[in-house]
Amino acid sequence: MRKTIEMNGRKIGGEYPVFIIAEISANHLQNYDRAVKIIRKAKESGADAVKLQTYTPESITIDCDNSYFRINQGTIWDGTTLYKLYQEAYTPWEWQPKLKKVAEELGLICFSSPFDLTSVDFLEKIDVPAYKVASFEITDIPLIKKIARLGKPVIISTGIAWMEDIERAIATCKEEGNEQVILLKCSSSYPTPYEDINLKTIVNMKETFDCLVGLSDHTLGSAVAVAAVAMGVKVVEKHLTLSREDGGPDGVFSMEPDEFQKMVEEIRIVEKAMGRVTYHLTPKQIKSREHSRSLFVVLDIKQGEVFTEKNVRSIRPGFGMHTMYYEEILGKRAKIDIKRGTPLTWELVD
Repeated sequence: MRKTIEMNGRKIGGEYPVFIIAEISANHLQNYDRAVKIIRKAKESGADAVKLQTYTPESITIDCDNSYFRINQGTIWDGTTLYKLYQEAYTPWEWQPKLKKVAEELGLICFSSPFDLTSVDFLEKIDVPAYKVASFEITDIPLIKKIARLGKPVIISTGIAWMEDIERAIATCKEEGNEQVILLKCSSSYPTPYEDINLKTIVNMKETFDCLVGLSDHTLGSAVAVAAVAMGVKVVEKHLTLSREDGGPDGVFSMEPDEFQKMVEEIRIVEKAMGRVTYHLTPKQIKSREHSRSLFVVLDIKQGEVFTEKNVRSIRPGFGMHTMYYEEILGKRAKIDIKRGTPLTWELVD
């Protein structure tokens, strides 16, 4: 798998900055102008990209209210049917070329999650630069095949995946000649309890699947996303809304613009702090060593007087002899008179 992936000129992976995605999802609340406002807020908040979802209620499920189609998995959507939820949540297709144009004019990358084969065809017509496979679609092999053979980056969420599901999805992409795969560590519960995240899996995912790894995060707040950057993720995806009080199917676990901006700022700080593996000291650290410990004369000493535990000590600052010579110095004699507060050196020792 490729260790660096390019999307509309933006490189992801390696030492490049973490790629931050604002997921609009259903937070437009079926209002086009609100969707535009969210995109503008994503830009102001420091996102690199915005992501849409491309489906219709009919393309993702059927209008049926028997027990199979009723949501009853302990989610925030329990009590309704899949069809009714997607009626409320879907993004009208006629909006999507216009939203993509708005995003690109702002300098954002815009792509989408297709949920069936016809939505892939639609997204190809508007020339999206990448595709996201949602967690619940990781088991849709025909969909992954169609996406992979297009030769564009494929971002795959793993929120409901067993190990074999991930292996199969990656193998499918490879079989179609596409090695531009980014796996997103994800837990498909909304909002996700912190104890269900298991960030340590990120390191294992990189080793096991030999590809770029990111995080699709549904927890509240930014702590998990920021911590994931320290674990080595190259992509962070969070839902963005104008205000959680406005409601909507995804509102309760979405970030507000000021929260999203703070998360981005913290991620950029962590990136700087990660740095590289080094034991070299910066000029400031070298200067600070002047306040480290060293051997000093702490009482006036006459020529020929013996160095003892009372008149020589290991203290700050660090201008004297290294403390490793302390026991060797004890019992030796002073070559000259030495005043209290003088850094001890071999020139002073007889």
